[in-house]
Amino acid sequence: MQPFPWLRNFSRQLRGKNPFGGNCPPSRVCLLGRERPTLPVPLPWNYKEPLKIFEAFYIGGEHEDGWGKHNRYLYAGGISPVLVTRDPGMIRAIQAMTGDKSGQFDRDTSPTAGIARATGEDSLLYSNGSIWRRQKSLVAKPFSRGNLFQLHRFSGFEKTFRNTVARRLDVLRQRQLETGQSRVRVEMDLEIKVIMLEMLVNNFFGGDVGYDDLRNHHVPALVYLIDHIVRDTVAPKSQALARLFTGENRMLNKHREVFNVLTDIALAGRKNKSGLWSEFDSDAPDAALRSNIMVFLAGAMEATTSFANWAISHLSHSPQWQSKVFAEVKTMDCYDPDDFTGAPNLNSVLEETLRLTPALYFLPRRAVVDTLVETKDGRTMVIPAGTHIRLDIWHANRCEEFWGEQVTGYPANQFAPERWEAMEKKGLSSKDMLHFGFGYGPRFCPGRSLGLLEVGLVVGAMVKLFKFRAVAAKTGATAGISTKPSDNVEVELELRGQD
Repeated sequence: MQPFPWLRNFSRQLRGKNPFGGNCPPSRVCLLGRERPTLPVPLPWNYKEPLKIFEAFYIGGEHEDGWGKHNRYLYAGGISPVLVTRDPGMIRAIQAMTGDKSGQFDRDTSPTAGIARATGEDSLLYSNGSIWRRQKSLVAKPFSRGNLFQLHRFSGFEKTFRNTVARRLDVLRQRQLETGQSRVRVEMDLEIKVIMLEMLVNNFFGGDVGYDDLRNHHVPALVYLIDHIVRDTVAPKSQALARLFTGENRMLNKHREVFNVLTDIALAGRKNKSGLWSEFDSDAPDAALRSNIMVFLAGAMEATTSFANWAISHLSHSPQWQSKVFAEVKTMDCYDPDDFTGAPNLNSVLEETLRLTPALYFLPRRAVVDTLVETKDGRTMVIPAGTHIRLDIWHANRCEEFWGEQVTGYPANQFAPERWEAMEKKGLSSKDMLHFGFGYGPRFCPGRSLGLLEVGLVVGAMVKLFKFRAVAAKTGATAGISTKPSDNVEVELELRGQD
């Protein structure tokens, strides 16, 4: 009779046995260490600093030979192994082997437990296996690039998006004119949240929600719920107990109801085929779609807003690149596929933003069975069943060995959109140099094309209308479900003249 898994793990841990195999096994992380920025596990006192938690995995790794400094594992307390990797080859291979086929990796649901409790488990984000495959097939058509960028429907669809962005930025323009000052200081984070949510609810789902309702009710409710989701993932029991004593449940239920109302509005367009509901062909009842709609709405507040915020933040520190983008967009009246292709500087800014400051800073996976992974350069790793895998996109994209001067011509931790042209001249394509901004493999983000369209529109319109300069000399990063500029993108706006 086999012992309980935790007892078997504990025995191996005491013996110091490396549970991984292959010719490229990871090296072990000690749980304690003086030089660590924090412990390498999320706890109630450090969960708000996940980037430091991941950084803690690599402390001491510089003394390891070969790939052991990039592939690290934690094995303690009787729990299953935790593998953290910033190795692009291993990240690519594991993502390519994630799916519903026998022997493939599942998406690890533990980091999204709080999201599932808030939205429901039956979603593309949380599900695995045949349920995930069925849901992916449902959303593939309306979200696909081939559908979004078909010219016979794209012009009208893009126009509604562009009008939304123009109206919201015009509010900022009027506000500035009313001050009578040449420059006005604004935190763009809130403005971008409203724009992104409005584009998704009204333009994509065909809803009808006013700006004031979005800004004063729906955005604050989602911000509150997203913060709750993070806490509910890390310490659900203690958080539930705390809410009983603080009376927070009343506030939580209030914001949940606002979120439910917004979801009802998004679903209502299905009946008369508003927005892109006309591209959605399914006899599934609305109740079966509800979880996914809620995830999409929360996603507009997180990943897409993060992407736009970071792009604007980077440009606010780089007047040179603002000027380059402005030269491309100043005469653009629409953003169809040809216009995007003809705006290489804007595209380089977006690619560099996704590389340096990805919204989705890690991707969680879980080994269902003992699994052999092989990279494109022939390295192998045997990952034992039950292993929790964290694909550390943030640190992979900032590692000098993979993205630094010797490879791309520019330091890895520097915002340098020109690196993409430099790499192209070296014969390195985006397929060779994956930044994993939207994931990779079967479980890549289905909203990739929509996200690029939305952010391209927002950034292009922002640069076309304003010059903007960061208030802080340097902008740090915070992270929860996604990463964010720590200053809420505080900038000084100045209306453009006839540049």
